[in-house]
Amino acid sequence: MKHPSFAYRFVAATLGVAVLAGAALAGITGLEPGEDSPGGAATARVARDARAFTHPSANLSLERRMEFRLGDAIFRKLWASSPSSTTASDGLGPLYNARSCQSCHLRDGRGRVPLPGETAVSLFLRLSVPARDAGDQARLDSGEVPVLPEPTYGTQLQNAAVHGLDGEGRMVLTYEEQTVELSGGESVSLRRPAYAVADLAYGPLAADVMVSPRLAPPMIGLGLLETIPDADILAGADPEDADGDGISGRPNLLGGERRLGRFGWKAGQPDVAAQSAHALAGDIGLSSPSLPFSHGDCTAAQEPCLAAPTGDDPVAGVEVTAPVFDMLTFYARHLAVPARTGAGEADVLAGKARFGDAGCAACHRPSFVTAADAADPELAGQRIYPYTDLLLHDMGPDLADNRPEARAGGSEWRTPPLWGIGLTQEVSGRTEFLHDGRARSLTEAILWHGGEAAAARDRFVAMTPEDRRLLIEFLRSL
Repeated sequence: MKHPSFAYRFVAATLGVAVLAGAALAGITGLEPGEDSPGGAATARVARDARAFTHPSANLSLERRMEFRLGDAIFRKLWASSPSSTTASDGLGPLYNARSCQSCHLRDGRGRVPLPGETAVSLFLRLSVPARDAGDQARLDSGEVPVLPEPTYGTQLQNAAVHGLDGEGRMVLTYEEQTVELSGGESVSLRRPAYAVADLAYGPLAADVMVSPRLAPPMIGLGLLETIPDADILAGADPEDADGDGISGRPNLLGGERRLGRFGWKAGQPDVAAQSAHALAGDIGLSSPSLPFSHGDCTAAQEPCLAAPTGDDPVAGVEVTAPVFDMLTFYARHLAVPARTGAGEADVLAGKARFGDAGCAACHRPSFVTAADAADPELAGQRIYPYTDLLLHDMGPDLADNRPEARAGGSEWRTPPLWGIGLTQEVSGRTEFLHDGRARSLTEAILWHGGEAAAARDRFVAMTPEDRRLLIEFLRSL
C-alpha cells in the first residue's frame, strides 16, 4: 500500500520548470575548490574503510595528537560499578544504557538499530511529560529546563543497571512495511516503526508520557560545527518563511541565555562539552563538572538507585574529573572528516546537480567558514562542507515524535550533516538513517522527508530512475 501522507502521483513535465529553476537557485553544480577536503585543513586523508572516522584532525601537532589519543582511551573505556578497585574507572550507573562511549558510537560512527532478540544499546528512548500547570509551563518558557522529566523514569529509559538493581525497562520495537511507488516503474518498501516499553521495574509510566527514539549519530567534524559563527547560522533562519520558498528554518535557543543549539537530533545542546556531559550522564550514568549528579538519571521515586554507591573522586566530587572530561571533549572536537574520493567524477557531479535540482541544499547547506578566532587553531578559518544549516525544520507528521525539546516542536528536527554519510556501511556495518534508524538506505531516508522537505522529496520521486541513481551516487561520495 502507499504511504498515507505521501502524494506520489506527479507528471514529470509539470515539474520541469521548477526543477530547472531550483538548479539555478541552488548554484551547487561543478566541483568547488577544496570540496574534496570537507573538513578544510583538518580533513583526514585516510582509507575510506571501517576506521575512516577514527582519525584526528590532520593539522594537529604531535603533542596535540597525544592528547587526542588519551581522549580516545577515555572514549573506549569500559566503566565499572562502584565500589571498585579500579577507582579511575568506577562510577557506572546506577542505571545506564551503555558502559562506554564507544559502545554507542562504534568506531566513532552511527549507532545501529537492535535486531530481533538483541538488547538495544545505541538506540534508546527519551522520555518527558507535558506541562501540568502554569509553573511547569513557566519553567519551559523561560528556558530553565528543556523538558519536564517523566516523574518515575526521568528523561531517558535506561535498560541496564548495576548489580543489585533492575534496569528501568525494555524497549519493544516493531515495524510495519509500506510500499511506495516511484516514477519509472520503481518501488521502495519503507518500514514504519512503533515503540512500546515492557518489563517496567519501577511502576507504570505516566499516562501522558512522550517518548522519542534516538539513534547515536556519527562523531566526525563536531569541533568544526562548533566553531561556525552564530551569525552565519542565524542568517539562514527564516521562521516565518518571509521569502515564500516553503523552508522555515528556526534556531533552537537554549536556556535563559538563549544559546544557539547545534548538537543532538533536535539541536538541544549548544556545544561539544554540553553534548558530552549529557551523554555521560544519560547513557552511562556518570557525573562531570557541569552535571555533578552522580546518580545519573535516578528520580526520587527510585530510592534503591539513589542509595547506590557512587564513584565520586574524593577531591573533585564527580566521577569524570575536569582533566579527564577535557581530554574526552578534545577528542570529540578533533575527530576528523575523511577526504572525499571521486568528488570530481562525472556521475558524482551530475548527482550533485540533481541534489540542487530537488532543492535539498535549501536545508542541507553545502558549506560554511569556521570562525577565524576559534579556540582550537586547527579548526579556525576553515572552509568546510558539512551539508547542514544546523537549524530546525518541520519534517511533517511521518517523522514527528510529538515530543518538544526546548524550542523545538514535536515535528521539528535539526538538519543532520551529510559529510561521511557514504561511509555508513563501511564504518557501522549497516545502513540505518534518520533519528530512529528506520531508513535502511539513502533512498528510504529521502522518501520519509515531509513538511518543509516534501517538495524536495516529491521532485526526487518524479525524477527518472537514472537521475535518482545519480543523486544517490553523489550522497555516497560524501
